[in-house]
Amino acid sequence: MAASVRRIVPLIPALVPLAIVATMIVCLLEMAGLSVQLSLSPLALHVRWPVNFGWEFWGPNFNPQPAHGAAQWGIQVFIVGSFLTAVPALFLSMGIGLGIAIASTSYLPRFVSRVLDPFVDLLAGIPSVIYGIWAFILIGPIFGMIINPWAATHLAFLPGFSGKPGPTEGDGIPLAVFVLTLMALPITTLLIRDALRSVPRDLWESGLALGATRWETTRKVCLPYGLRGILSAGFLGFGRAFGETVAVAMILGLNPAFPLNVYGQTSTMAATMFLLLDSAYGSTDFLALLAEMALVLLAITLTVNIVGRRFVSTFTAYEIAGL
Repeated sequence: MAASVRRIVPLIPALVPLAIVATMIVCLLEMAGLSVQLSLSPLALHVRWPVNFGWEFWGPNFNPQPAHGAAQWGIQVFIVGSFLTAVPALFLSMGIGLGIAIASTSYLPRFVSRVLDPFVDLLAGIPSVIYGIWAFILIGPIFGMIINPWAATHLAFLPGFSGKPGPTEGDGIPLAVFVLTLMALPITTLLIRDALRSVPRDLWESGLALGATRWETTRKVCLPYGLRGILSAGFLGFGRAFGETVAVAMILGLNPAFPLNVYGQTSTMAATMFLLLDSAYGSTDFLALLAEMALVLLAITLTVNIVGRRFVSTFTAYEIAGL
């Protein structure tokens, strides 16, 4: 009996994350209108699926309170808006984080990196509402009056960069991408830096002893060795940018429309749920809409993380040529 208890007790903390995710899914399905009824006489199982899950739910039209006609519940605009803001922010944060990590581990003296590294980590502790109000008041006008007009003039040959640059306040996709880049930067930089620092010192010194420069050693030894950690940083950074709520809601607001160019305005799933939550309490269909949108957001996030873990696990360590 005591032996079985000792085997079961350690499993309880390990099952807590699974229980939390399962509870979230069950609650969201209940809010969305899913009900399961089991009848014993006669034996039958009746399942009522969420009211809004249909082809219209995936459509481009969103108007929950029209003046005339039936409500439209399409969330395609918000899915596209989530990817339009998260994917560019992911690439920018990965590029900047990789540069910071390489500089910190390969070029800067150790005492300098010890002083500078905490400042990147401190970005993760800033509340998202601070990012939002800072970007809305200070950075937005810079984008609206300087950066966006310059890009519309000099980068018009690129797809999506031509056309009207948008409002002078700068509220739009570029500002949202900028903020999401800063918010995803700490986690990507931290993971990439740890991956590069995990390279054995003898591999690093062997590369230098063979006559390679610091950059050649970093490119041919450190980056291949830390590839798993770098890819993990990308997937976790995407999840951080894709699910950000308050800062994006303050910048983009609720604009259920596809942007005409990169300077346009749209909205994301997380920001839409945040902005519509108060007005949804008086309508069962409205709550079901937000619950179903939350299920879609949760499904995308879990899929990215599961696929990312599977993708990263396929990479195996291999022998560095020449060492």
